[in-house]
Amino acid sequence: MKPAPFDYFAPTSLEEALDLLDRYGPDARVIAGGQSLVPMLALRLARPEVIVDLNRIPALAGIAEEGSTLRIGAMTRQAMALASPVVREKLPLLHLGLENVGHPPTRARGTLGGSISHADPAAETPMIMLAYRATMVIAGSRGERTVDAGQFTLGTFETCLEEGEILKQIIVESRPDEGTGFAELSRRRGDFAMASAAARIRLDDAGKCVEAHLMIGAVAPVPLRCDAVAQALVGEEPSEACIREVVRLIDLDVFEFDNPEISLAYRRHIAPVLARRALMQSVTRARELRK
Repeated sequence: MKPAPFDYFAPTSLEEALDLLDRYGPDARVIAGGQSLVPMLALRLARPEVIVDLNRIPALAGIAEEGSTLRIGAMTRQAMALASPVVREKLPLLHLGLENVGHPPTRARGTLGGSISHADPAAETPMIMLAYRATMVIAGSRGERTVDAGQFTLGTFETCLEEGEILKQIIVESRPDEGTGFAELSRRRGDFAMASAAARIRLDDAGKCVEAHLMIGAVAPVPLRCDAVAQALVGEEPSEACIREVVRLIDLDVFEFDNPEISLAYRRHIAPVLARRALMQSVTRARELRK
């Protein structure tokens, strides 16, 4: 199929893009990498009257360091972030997650902000930003506002972005002193995740956990934060036996997705396995950092 007719604009500044969104209101949609919107247009699942292309706005892309803070432009390509030495060193969990995003051609076009704004429950990037407790900078005609990652994603394909607003930037505190782990189940590498897990762990000199984070993705409308597991790890030496025990604290009752491709029962079975793998990876990397 072909897309329904639409008017196309390619602004060269954020201000121009916001003016266009303000002018056309609910009839307008922005396009970033197009990895989700273009197929929806082709299938006529989306029929905007106006497309505002953000690809000619250089100020929306790039990775900048400000002390211990990284500012990532929403139009930064996934491939660029994956290849970035800064991301590999300072945000290793993002690097691990991006390795599982699609295939090289999709990462070459796909953007971090586009994926986060699309809010697919199976997507890696929104879950990782939740794991990092990132801050989202949102631009609109009335100015800018910031929200925590946990307040940005509201549900399946639903965010807090209001009409006329654009995700401008993601702010993340660098975490070079912690171990990270990522595990995902999909039918083939690059396919959408059936379930996934992301972990962060920081150890003290004695090898005990002083901070932990665990996220489970692709099982509910928003990625799930497993705080009970994280709290149980703090103060413990995270051995394999310990991790096997604490993953039992994952609340399987909050899992929602149940479909022919992967049932709710199987998600409840495999998610703790993926969580254990991600936690063990993070512990191994954290111990290497202490050497």
